[in-house]
Amino acid sequence: LLFLWSITVSIFGIGGVLGSSGSRYLTVKYGKKKCLLGNNLLMIVAASIMGCSKIAQSFEMILIGRFMCGISAGLCVPLHHQYVGEISPKKLRGFTNAISAVFWSLGKAIGQISGQRELLGRQSLWPMLMASCGFPALVQLVTLPFFPESPPYLLIQKGDQEGCKKAIRQLWGEGHHQAEIDDIMKEKATMKNTKILSVLELVKEPAFRWQLYMIVILTTTIQLCGINAV
Repeated sequence: LLFLWSITVSIFGIGGVLGSSGSRYLTVKYGKKKCLLGNNLLMIVAASIMGCSKIAQSFEMILIGRFMCGISAGLCVPLHHQYVGEISPKKLRGFTNAISAVFWSLGKAIGQISGQRELLGRQSLWPMLMASCGFPALVQLVTLPFFPESPPYLLIQKGDQEGCKKAIRQLWGEGHHQAEIDDIMKEKATMKNTKILSVLELVKEPAFRWQLYMIVILTTTIQLCGINAV
């Protein structure tokens, strides 16, 4: 029993690794908006499976649901930050990326509070708690179709300059946005001359060794500094 529950808890992380590993391929092939919409469907299916596990008297459904949730979370973390950053005006880009971290921590806090025995953590309501992760996904699934695709994706990956301009006007309003389009064109030109490294190649590349050390140290210590609690 201990082994089964250990697998149930840890399989979320395994799914997360798989999801984040495939995020780059999916975003290049399908675009960030379509990937987020598909990811929402995956999370809703996972939530439904976990929510019905008690009725079906199947712990395997919890296992499957947790794994699917992990894949969805692994996809969502890089996708969400990229999409929000790319559709934001330059003057708000830093703010929107920073505020995302606040909402990640707020979501964790709400989940932990809701999981208390006095609220949804009781025996009769825990399936509802496990299925609750589908609600934010449903909200995004309904609202995201009203947003355009990422302008950099349209211009860099698709070569659709008119579509890029239309998306920028829809997001930032009418006006002269040629400077932003020029920035995207510069990025496109830079990417042509830049080799995209795999994770293994990145780890082996000596030129990026100290940057990797810094990222690992920062990511590790931020979990210990209490900022999530704050």
